[in-house]
Amino acid sequence: MLLSSRTPLRVSFFGGGTDYPDYFQRHPGAVVGMAIDRYIYISALRLTDIIDYKYRVSYSKLERVKAHSEIEHPVIREVLGHYRIEDALDISIQSDLPASSGMGSSSAFTVGLINLASALRKQSMTRLDLSQAAIHVEQNLLKENVGVQDQLHAAFGGMNRFDFVNGRIQITPVNMSEECLNYLLSSLVLVYTRRTRFSSEVAVHQVTATREGKIDNELSHLLALVSQAVDVLEMNDPEQMIGEFGAMMKEGWQTKRKLSIGITTTDIDDLYDAALKAGALGGKLCGAGGGGFLLMVVRPEMRKRFEQALHGLSLIPVGMDRHGSTILKG
Repeated sequence: MLLSSRTPLRVSFFGGGTDYPDYFQRHPGAVVGMAIDRYIYISALRLTDIIDYKYRVSYSKLERVKAHSEIEHPVIREVLGHYRIEDALDISIQSDLPASSGMGSSSAFTVGLINLASALRKQSMTRLDLSQAAIHVEQNLLKENVGVQDQLHAAFGGMNRFDFVNGRIQITPVNMSEECLNYLLSSLVLVYTRRTRFSSEVAVHQVTATREGKIDNELSHLLALVSQAVDVLEMNDPEQMIGEFGAMMKEGWQTKRKLSIGITTTDIDDLYDAALKAGALGGKLCGAGGGGFLLMVVRPEMRKRFEQALHGLSLIPVGMDRHGSTILKG
């Protein structure tokens, strides 16, 4: 039987950077964002023992190996070894959006693979256990410079506030009216910068500055925006909500730019300014920075003008995933 996991990517609104252990082990941290209806799919098919390899792994390259330790893909190698998956497997990966583009794809992949490994072992995991297992793989086994919000968004789905206080994670859904939620979703658009990067490498400078307390003021500001954003998102007036939310996104981006020298580039700044001139209320670069997608807030009535002004660029509408990482049987 073919087993597949489907795991959502995410957009982070506010608080990014306070979800790194180097910050929330010293101060309370919090983020707010949502899982989106763009996914990473990982499929696994058990193989017979008549084939002369044990693992066939298909992603941007094709691997055929006789032991999991020979797999070049670091996440697959570590997860199969850590969870002692001994079945001969054909593993394939597909994604709705490019990797290394600021949408939390690396952590979504890890969450989806662990979820799939759990299904192969016929064991169940809570969403919290799933996210924490992915955090362990990325931070402790792979030694990557990653925060903890991406794994949580991928595992839980929906729109949530995550707080990190005294070693605990508190999950609070954002309670939006359906009218305001639909208006928000119709106002969000992803603009592809045509640049990709490896988030762990981009984050090195920021993590060092965080550890040394050099950007505590900026991170404290981004943290304060989390509570303000939840209040705005839970308003009853869609027009007022989107106006204040867009302005906050613009404010947050100006602060995020100060976290690291690698977060933005001249080309990204030019594209951001062009988006504002085309009618966007505000926005930010997704993920650790350096490339990927801009998330812009554009009122629905301005959408046509916005798309015409940015003609030739990849513009992607945003919907919300409500389920988190799931197992599909086929």
